[in-house]
Amino acid sequence: MNWLENTLITGAAAAFATTFDDNLYLTIFFGKVNRTFKPRHVVIGEYVGFTVLVGVSLVGFLGRLVIPEIWIGLLGLLPVMIGVSQLFNKEDNNDLVHVVSGSLKTPPEREKRSLKSLWATLRDPQVYRVSAVTIANGGNNIGIYVPLFAASTLPSLGVILSICYVTVGLWCFLSYNLTRQPAIAFLIARYARKVFPFILIWLGLRILIDNQSYQLLFPF
Repeated sequence: MNWLENTLITGAAAAFATTFDDNLYLTIFFGKVNRTFKPRHVVIGEYVGFTVLVGVSLVGFLGRLVIPEIWIGLLGLLPVMIGVSQLFNKEDNNDLVHVVSGSLKTPPEREKRSLKSLWATLRDPQVYRVSAVTIANGGNNIGIYVPLFAASTLPSLGVILSICYVTVGLWCFLSYNLTRQPAIAFLIARYARKVFPFILIWLGLRILIDNQSYQLLFPF
């Protein structure tokens, strides 16, 4: 398996594991669409917030220029710990399920066509309501992206970021349509997210192994 195939698998795993919760919150936002709060506010707000998280996480990639890879790889312990924490933190999972379920009792009001410019939308405070939630919910993203970016070369970083941005767009599309299917949204919130702690643990272990950082933990 070449570097591109490895990077595509890693990027897809990271993108789905770190943005899945965004899908749930986006579904809530789309469920509250009205005459002043439009789907475009949700989509642009999500991308703005996600870009902020990526910008902060790029510190890890810059760190690899001065820190040996074997030490950078130790950051892989962060996704492992986050995954283990999510695996046993059932209370937060149940709370989010109830929030998603309760937010979808009424269908959103359909957006009317508008010629409002992108720049005008970016200046709308409604966009930053969504961005604020994305950033506030992005602590785990940073904890996963920093070691992942730090362990990546420039070409692989470009592939991973491309996958992440495409995945955000897919979640926006899926979340918008889930507001019309409350039962499916509830099932996803309740069951699908149980898989992601294992993906995070796998990502962390892969970072440790690819950078041979396990030798620092088990020198014998």
